[in-house]
Amino acid sequence: MSDAVDWDLAARRAGRLARPGPTAERDELSALVASLRTGAARAPEFVGTVTALPEAAERAAKGPVYVIDRPRWSEGNLGMLRHLVGDLMPAPKGPGGPRFAAEELGALLSLLSSRVLGQYDPFTPPSAGPDVGGRVVGGAGRLVLVAPNILHVQRQLNLRAADFHLWVCLHEQTHALQFAAAPWLAEHLRTQVRDLLATLLVEDDAATRMRDLLGALPRVLRGDAEPATASSGGALLGAVLTDAEQEAMDASIAIMSLLEGHADVVMDAVGPRVVPTVRTIRKSFEARRSGQGFVDTVLRRVLGLDAKLAQYREGAKFVRAVVAKVGHPGLNAVWSAPERLPTAAEIADPDVWVRRVHG
Repeated sequence: MSDAVDWDLAARRAGRLARPGPTAERDELSALVASLRTGAARAPEFVGTVTALPEAAERAAKGPVYVIDRPRWSEGNLGMLRHLVGDLMPAPKGPGGPRFAAEELGALLSLLSSRVLGQYDPFTPPSAGPDVGGRVVGGAGRLVLVAPNILHVQRQLNLRAADFHLWVCLHEQTHALQFAAAPWLAEHLRTQVRDLLATLLVEDDAATRMRDLLGALPRVLRGDAEPATASSGGALLGAVLTDAEQEAMDASIAIMSLLEGHADVVMDAVGPRVVPTVRTIRKSFEARRSGQGFVDTVLRRVLGLDAKLAQYREGAKFVRAVVAKVGHPGLNAVWSAPERLPTAAEIADPDVWVRRVHG
């Protein structure tokens, strides 16, 4: 059976379309990579202290860290996507189908590749491709730092380099800790994502779904669609989901809201003793997240980035509310079993989760 996507072509297309990153002298680039690696090595200890999960932090610290460029980020995410759901994608209708899908996917990833600072990938198996140093990017549970994007934001917001690098690493190493504390979590998420996409990618409905998406596009760009929330999945996708699909989406996004909100809270909780300019970084970064330029607005609405932003904010509210009542040790019940994860309703009302789990 042929792949639905020409994956190699998608990687080449994403690499060619990726916008060039900021220019820098070799010494500055070397210092950037060294600082990011230092931040990644230091972060787990601080994350473990804040979360009261030192053993999980130790396990997280053993995972591989890759400092890469934009094309390699796209390549890595294509590998993750292929591994995660490649077998669920509908078979190509004709000889040009995989190529067309590759062109679209490559173009999409090229847009996103300039926006991501870091990423923790708990899904990809070994041997997923080389990083910019020529080494193999492999091993489930890998932390990726996109050097040109970090440098761009650092310069754009005039941030202190070492503080910003550590701050980014604190967020991503919190994700590593989450999956180390809950060894079942990656497979649980993988199953949820695959179950949802199995319904979204039903071959007989693919053409109708595409027409619905295209029909919803003008409303999304005008802002006429429902505002994005953490559980909406983004205005464009939310416009074509059935009730059952939306319910499944809600369950998955509730988990993502927890993960992102938890990481946001922890990265700030480490505090100015470790990251002296943390308050300045957060204030500047929140203003950047809420940017309203035309291109930024289009990308956020069409690609669901408004919903991603809602995940950070609503998830952080949940985490702060739970920690205020039962502390980080009480919050850590979420990592003990799938049934302890918050529902979408509980993300919106943390007291319900506290009563259900802690009585």
